Amino acid sequence: MPWITRYILGQLVMATIFVTMALTFAIWLTQSLRLIDYIVNRGLPASTFLTFVGLLLPSFLGVVLPVAAFVAVLFIYHKLAMDSEMVVMRAAGLSQLQLARPALILAVLVTVVMYSITLYFLPLSFRNFKDLQNAFRNDFSTVLLQEGVFTVLSEGVTVYVRERSADGELRGILVHDNREPANPVTMMAERGALVASEAGPRVVMENGNRQSVDSATGRFSLLYFDRYTVELSEFGEAAQSRWREPKERFLGALLFPSEERRDQRYRQELIAEGHNRLVGPLYTVVFVLIGMAALLSGEFNRRGQTKRVLAAIACVAALEGASLALHDLASRNAAAVIGMYAAPVLATGLGIYVLLHRPVRRESPSRLGEASA
Repeated sequence: MPWITRYILGQLVMATIFVTMALTFAIWLTQSLRLIDYIVNRGLPASTFLTFVGLLLPSFLGVVLPVAAFVAVLFIYHKLAMDSEMVVMRAAGLSQLQLARPALILAVLVTVVMYSITLYFLPLSFRNFKDLQNAFRNDFSTVLLQEGVFTVLSEGVTVYVRERSADGELRGILVHDNREPANPVTMMAERGALVASEAGPRVVMENGNRQSVDSATGRFSLLYFDRYTVELSEFGEAAQSRWREPKERFLGALLFPSEERRDQRYRQELIAEGHNRLVGPLYTVVFVLIGMAALLSGEFNRRGQTKRVLAAIACVAALEGASLALHDLASRNAAAVIGMYAAPVLATGLGIYVLLHRPVRRESPSRLGEASA
């Protein structure tokens, strides 16, 4: 590898790493705020919080890396032009392709990393994230029931707990069961617990009463009990039969959905997500080519290349919007899948054409006359 390629590539790699870290930290911080509720209000340890945000990292990198490579190319090549290093390289006889070679190498490296993320690390981490999130959401005694809060455990069942002890015992329990709207029931107890069983989760209460009103006669009924159990089997079944979201699935499960009812219902969405996994990393090459075409084509201007940089940013933003629109359209119409592949291919071809066809500066007739004289 020529030394000039190593020189530019080293700067590009360092800039890409720096931009990736900065953007990832910004997105990570905003997304992590949603998980702080588990720490502050639900008593989960900080180690669990770090596990949560760590599992989100691949999904952030899948969005950030192509943009980071594009920003790095714009910054480094603009800096080389402003420091007149690009002029020296051109005077030394380097062609457009030789100048663009470091950026293209960076694009290939980032694309390989992107494919490893989208095809393996993203579904693996997101699946573990959703499993862990689901497990904590279904850990009734430590997560769902909060002191002094009315909590809806399942449709029609609301629980209020005045106090929760360190060993999981609940004190001051109120349960309102409205699963039968014609015959709602309210139960209160001094203490109890929320436990899991083979039939599903259940609320076990001690030393309380059960109140109900007959909707037909309006008669009030009050029953005192030493021990009473409220079954929540519907909630347990819903938690156990959780459907895998598209981001949790590997490529084979996306492109070839099973015959399960929900898979068939969302079949086109799953297929669209699978093709998006294959197309998404290609935009890294497209974005880098746009940056190269903007900064290496045309003549050098000592006033700067602000207009070209802004034009490149506008093109990347337009392609990002087109990618999202095509993905959304493909989830409803299979014909749009062709457009998902056509967009990066056409943009790549156009970028290569603009990059390699740098206009040659022509002298004015007056200067040609002076030269001949």
